[in-house]
Amino acid sequence: MDNKPRYIQTVKRGGKTRYRYNPPQDAVEAGVVPRTMLADRKETAFNQAKRYNKTLDAWRDEQAPDYTQDKTVFGLVQLYLNSVDYQRLTATTRKTYDYQLRQILITPLRNTPLRKHRYKSLTQPMCQEVYEFMCKRGIPFANRALAVIRKVFSYGTKFGHVERNPWKDMETYSEETRKEVWTEDHVKDFLTAAYSDFHTRSLGLIVQMAYEWAQRVGDMRELTWDCIDLDAGTLVLTQSKRRAQVKIPVSEDLLAILKQQHKDFGWQQYVAPNVNAKTQGGFNTYSVYTLSHAARRLMDRAGLPEKLRISDLRRTATTEMVEAGVGMAQIMSVTGHANPQSVKPYMKNSLTSSTLACTLRSTHRQVI
Repeated sequence: MDNKPRYIQTVKRGGKTRYRYNPPQDAVEAGVVPRTMLADRKETAFNQAKRYNKTLDAWRDEQAPDYTQDKTVFGLVQLYLNSVDYQRLTATTRKTYDYQLRQILITPLRNTPLRKHRYKSLTQPMCQEVYEFMCKRGIPFANRALAVIRKVFSYGTKFGHVERNPWKDMETYSEETRKEVWTEDHVKDFLTAAYSDFHTRSLGLIVQMAYEWAQRVGDMRELTWDCIDLDAGTLVLTQSKRRAQVKIPVSEDLLAILKQQHKDFGWQQYVAPNVNAKTQGGFNTYSVYTLSHAARRLMDRAGLPEKLRISDLRRTATTEMVEAGVGMAQIMSVTGHANPQSVKPYMKNSLTSSTLACTLRSTHRQVI
């Protein structure tokens, strides 16, 4: 939810929705803000949380080191992480940026981690070396990390910390367009393996939701119960990437699984939490790194091809809709795309598509 304050958890018990304020442990131990139940009325609860957050932010500002004196790349990154630019990002984007920045800071540059280099001494050739090294982990990873460090240095130039952005006009490699799709058997084999073990059930649910609803795995990883109406059997989701809102029905099979999941995990906010990451207030979500590796292990156990990734599920579902002859407007209402051009990559020449086209044409001619 766009207006939902930080650290609010939705608790549903006995058919009633309540709100809990669950701030970081260090702030609670310092006596800055409490971990407590809020008012029953949503608007009042949100206002309470906003007041607590204001107090918490003021305390954080007092505790924060003065990174303006740290002239290393690490210091510039910390300035960005404490900036309004960063705080305005969605929670999901902030987590992604945090991970990518941690990875790029430890990347070696001339036998020294990038984090220790002075940011004013970086040249474009030095940045190119860092990028080339990251490409060993994959061009998609390198391009995403590059985009984030560019933002950090753009922030630095905006506020006069650096005079130029050495990452700005670098030569990069184009990513190969992925075309892999899962078959129904692939999905069934993965879900069979995932649902056979309580510890991987959430992982199976993330995959099933991403596949059935044609959504990004990242949005399913952080999906909260307040997005799902179990009585009406509907999902209302604001996508993290472009903030598009989609409303999608829940199939009977998936609804049954969700109801069981809610029975076991409905006391905390996440639909598919990582049961190996328990916290005082519930569970954490799978991180991007943990989800990727856990899914890969499960895919290997299920005997799925090495080329498949769980990020292919959105493409798979969209391609299936295209091949089923679903109209463009209907597809976009599910995927959240705002431009038909964005859907065109999913439209491919296949036997299924051509068979459908020929069948429809033949039916039309017979009618005439």
